[in-house]
Parts: sequence; C-alpha cells; structure tokens
Amino acid sequence: MTPGKWVRIWNERLPGVPLTLLQVSAAEAPDLLRGSGADAGFVRLPIDRTGLAAIPLYTETTVVVVPKDHLVAAVEEVSTEDLADEIVLHPLDDTLDWESLPGRPALERPATTADAIELVAAGIGVLVVPQSLARLHHRKDLTYRTVTDAPGSRVALSFPDGEPTDLVEEFIGIVRGRTVNSTRGRAQTPPQPKQRKRPDAAGAGRKPAGKTAGKNPRGGSGGAKGTKGGAKGGKPGKPRRRPQS
Repeated sequence: MTPGKWVRIWNERLPGVPLTLLQVSAAEAPDLLRGSGADAGFVRLPIDRTGLAAIPLYTETTVVVVPKDHLVAAVEEVSTEDLADEIVLHPLDDTLDWESLPGRPALERPATTADAIELVAAGIGVLVVPQSLARLHHRKDLTYRTVTDAPGSRVALSFPDGEPTDLVEEFIGIVRGRTVNSTRGRAQTPPQPKQRKRPDAAGAGRKPAGKTAGKNPRGGSGGAKGTKGGAKGGKPGKPRRRPQS
C-alpha cells in the first residue's frame, strides 16, 4: 500500500495525534489486527474475517513483472495466454485468487514476493502481482505490464470487530474521502450560521412587470401604455395654448 495521501490528511486534521505506520505482509495483517498490534490496517481480500470488520475500498490492477529486455516489455498489456510459455513464479505469500495458474510452474515456490522479484531479476521467470507490489519492489532492471484477464486484488480497510474508536472512525473517514465537515468522525468544524439571502435583481425583490412585457392585457402587444396627454398610437400630442387676457 502507498498511504501517503491519507497520512498527510491525518496530520493536517489531527496534528497532535501521531499516526505510526507498520509494514507487514498481507498474510500477517489479519493476525496483527486481532492481537491489537494495530488499530486498523489494509488487507487483501479474501481473508478470514473472524473478529474483524472490513470495508472494501477498490480492486487493484494486476501486472506481470519482467526484465526490461523481455519481449513483454515491448507492449502495453498482455493476457495470461501470452504467458503460456513463461515460467510464472508463484510465491507462498501470493494474494491473487487464481482459478488456474498461468504459464509453467517453477520447480519450487519462492517464500515471499521479494524472493520472487530477485528470481525475475536473475532471468529465472516472471511474476504476476498487484500493481502496488510491483511498485514496492521496483528495480531499475525490471518493469511491469498490465495483465488484462488476471484476477484483481481487492483491497479493504480492516479493524477489530465492534464499534470502532473515535480515532479509527476518523481514519475510516479520511480513507473514504469524507470532508472535515462530515458529521462522522472527530475532526469537525462547527456549523456556520445561515446568511439571509439577498434578493437579486431578477428575483423576489422586483415588482411584477406584467404591463411591460408580453401581451397587453387589453388586447395590444409589445410595450407599455402611453402616458397621460399622449395621443393614441404613441404619437406626442400638441400642447394647448393658454388664452391671453
């Protein structure tokens, strides 16, 4: 996992509460949470959920790790059929839920993904893993490409079963994208008083203009009535002459 964004948001919202990160393998994470070795953790589904709650987050892209001079490196993506003639390493800590493994099996299964990466670098085989693991074990002499029909790795945020603590609830909110003004979690901003809406020029503050727009209620159309003293049809009238004494 690469939780840098979530850690940054945590530090901004709760600067007085340190957040300690522990890096463990996917296989170790559930037992660590059950034993209270961590308050929350990222796991790869499926897992034994005994004593644990899990909130699914996303499904990660699966890639194949190969040497940079490998034929696969010349394309953008491959299928499992394209790997049929390759030795595909299957480490004991593999997190992908395969129905049938692609390629040809190695004589022995590497103990860890890190061990499998070393074998790929030595030219012994290729490795199919979630993309974040390929990034975690990045080497200058290796690269990776998307495997279009491989099973995806579902990532979840897990914590001990039951009502989460305020701090765990806050972290859940950060991971799920809740804003600081959310009603859930600890870091909340007091609600701001509503401001009275000022009438706009075309809204409630304007008097109805029924006599100046559209059809004249007396059967005419167009503009407003003529002013007093004006002749019919809108022509100006002649002023009356004042009698002389």
